[in-house]
Amino acid sequence: MTLETDYLVIGAGATALSFVDTLLAQDPDCDVVMVDKHASPGGHWNDAYSFVALHQPSATYGVESVPLGQDRIDESGPNKGFYELASGSEVLAYFQSVMRDHLLPTGRVRYFPNCEYLGDHRFRNVLSGEEHEVEVRRKLVDTTYFATSVPATHERKFEVADGVRVEIPGKLPELWRSAEGIPEHFVILGAGKTAMDAGVWLLEAGIPAERISWVKPRESWLINRTITQPGEEFFESTVGGQIAIMKAAARAESVSALFHQLEEDGAMLRIDQSVEPEMFHYATISEGEVEGLRKIGNVIRKGRVERIEPGRMILQQGEHEVPENALFIDCTASAVRPKPVSPQWENGTIRLQLLHVPLVTLNAAVTAFVEANFETDEEKNALCKPVSFVDDIEGYAGTLLGTGQNRFLWATNEKISAFLSQSRLDPGAPTVRWLKQNAPQRLAVAAEMPAVTMAAIPNLQKLVAQAEAKRG
Repeated sequence: MTLETDYLVIGAGATALSFVDTLLAQDPDCDVVMVDKHASPGGHWNDAYSFVALHQPSATYGVESVPLGQDRIDESGPNKGFYELASGSEVLAYFQSVMRDHLLPTGRVRYFPNCEYLGDHRFRNVLSGEEHEVEVRRKLVDTTYFATSVPATHERKFEVADGVRVEIPGKLPELWRSAEGIPEHFVILGAGKTAMDAGVWLLEAGIPAERISWVKPRESWLINRTITQPGEEFFESTVGGQIAIMKAAARAESVSALFHQLEEDGAMLRIDQSVEPEMFHYATISEGEVEGLRKIGNVIRKGRVERIEPGRMILQQGEHEVPENALFIDCTASAVRPKPVSPQWENGTIRLQLLHVPLVTLNAAVTAFVEANFETDEEKNALCKPVSFVDDIEGYAGTLLGTGQNRFLWATNEKISAFLSQSRLDPGAPTVRWLKQNAPQRLAVAAEMPAVTMAAIPNLQKLVAQAEAKRG
């Protein structure tokens, strides 16, 4: 069967839905076809572990036209005192509602779940085998650049001998009904945010810290959730945190020194302060979560796991004995893998990438706005310059520089600036609107932000050059 549309969108996850939501608002005549392998909207959220939650506040995630959450502050748990973080089930229900109640009723979106994109504007239903060809009048929109990997779908990179019990984090809440019973010991594999979430879950479930081991190939720098909060009650601390980042970036002699200064300023955290971090993935965490995770004292630093046998692990840098009845929790999936960047608009395709790291749904909304309001690909690419995602700490200077340069381009463009001033997804915009009406004098604290950002650019360029020289 042949279909016709203006935009063929590969994917129906957060990025795709945000792009389409803004595109429909900005271009009242366009037609969209969306294709996704999952049976429901939401992308990788369909595969996430059951106790997953957003890193960023619900208030600044999702699509522009539909609020997420109740705009409330948590009163208990490790996120106490901060704006709510939607659970995975809440995010999925939200995206299903966005599709069902907002996009499809326009009559301008056709959604094909359970379908894989084959290339050349063709897709196939993975269940029935039926194929469709699409005549695309304007653009193909590829939202799969991030290729998000989660524990439930990633390919395990270590061997497991018979008799060893390995589970993904999503199985932890189901242990009570396991025929094998509750294990006497738990071994967390991986050092990223999923591993941290698993550790927090085990501790909150009542597992004593001495019954937990943690294989951490690398230590990570973490963003203190204090500096990521929306809302007028956090305005000074949030803006102060962003100013501190730029001031530190302007004078740091190395990226490592930049992180250490931000730790002193309270903007960055690390779980083990005796270990120099080698990793930074923009994971955001509360001080309460860090305090809890520090209770896990049995940390194994012998590189990545290569093989697990009953009673022992073989790692890159040696072996380690563990209780024979231990449960290994596989948190080794890499949520986002660093990839080379390319122009977002190229050869009839829009390839959605990072512009303001790490705000993926904001990036998608800005891209849709630019697509609908500017003429040529050259003009659009000049306003949206992709930024490489960071893996090691050296990449942080590049993400700061790229994000800062894009924000400068947007702030000095009248159309984009006006769009962002009304945005739900731009973290500071709703608060700035409220303060302008209710307490304009408090906006003075943000007055130095443009100047400190511009002052940081020359040194960030130097740090980026140093990082590139290290990589060869």
